[in-house]
Amino acid sequence: MSGAVLFEVSASLATVTLSHPGKFNAMSRLMWRELRTAFEVIQQRSDVRCVLVRGEGGHFCAGGDISEYAGFRFNTVSLRDFHENDVWGGLQSMLDCDVPIVAQIEGHCMGAGVEIASCCDIRLATGSARFGAPIAKLGFPMAPREAALVMRAVGELTAREMLLSAAVLDAAEMKQRGFLNEVLATDALDTAVQQRIQRIGQLAPQAARLNKASFRVLAHILPTQAAINTIAIAYDYAASPEHREGITAFMEKRPPAFSA
Repeated sequence: MSGAVLFEVSASLATVTLSHPGKFNAMSRLMWRELRTAFEVIQQRSDVRCVLVRGEGGHFCAGGDISEYAGFRFNTVSLRDFHENDVWGGLQSMLDCDVPIVAQIEGHCMGAGVEIASCCDIRLATGSARFGAPIAKLGFPMAPREAALVMRAVGELTAREMLLSAAVLDAAEMKQRGFLNEVLATDALDTAVQQRIQRIGQLAPQAARLNKASFRVLAHILPTQAAINTIAIAYDYAASPEHREGITAFMEKRPPAFSA
C-alpha cells in the first residue's frame, strides 16, 4: 500500500489527512502528488476559510517512504524528478495557498513531516511530538529548496543541528525555538486546534488571503547565481556509494558503514 492523502471539505474547513498505516504516515510519491492536488483544489475554493493538516493514528509524518527509494534514488535524473516535481510540487502548492493552514502535530514529525509542517501558518503539537531530519544516517542531504524552506521555518541553528548532527528535538524545545505556537497535552490538542479553526473562521476571509499573499511576496528572495548553480548539481550524488550504503543499510536493518 502506497498510502494516501485524504481530503474533505465540511462547511468552511478543509481537512487534509496524511494516511499511511503501518509507516507512521511516511510520504510516498503518490502521496506527494495527492498533496499537490488537494491544495490546488483548496486554492480555487472561495468557500474554504481554513485548512487543517494532520496525520492518522497518533503521528504526523515520519518522513519519506524509504521502501520506494531503491527504485529511483540512485539515478540523477529520477532523483531530481522526485524532489523537484513530486516533493516540491506538493510543498509549493501549500506555500501558494492563500487560505490559513493549521498543523495538528502528534508523534513523529520527521524529514518530510517537518517540511510539510513548515508550510503551515500555525502549528500546534502534543508534548510527546518529536521533530528532526536525520537523513544523514541514510547517506543523503536535504534537497536545496526543501532545506531553504525548513531553515526559514525552524531557524538556521536548528536546521543545521537537525541536518548536520541528526538531532531529534522535543516539542518543548521546538516551541522555545519559535517553530510551534502551542504545546499541549494529548487530550487537549483536539480542542485547542478546533478553537484556532473557529477563531480563524470568524475573521474576514479576504483579509486572510491578502495577508498570506503579502507574507509570500515579502519572504521571496530572488535566487543568486550560486543558488542556481547549487540546484543544478544538487542530485549528482545519486549513484554515490555513500548514498546507496545509507539506504541499503536501513532496509537491511543494520548500521551504515560510511567510508572516509
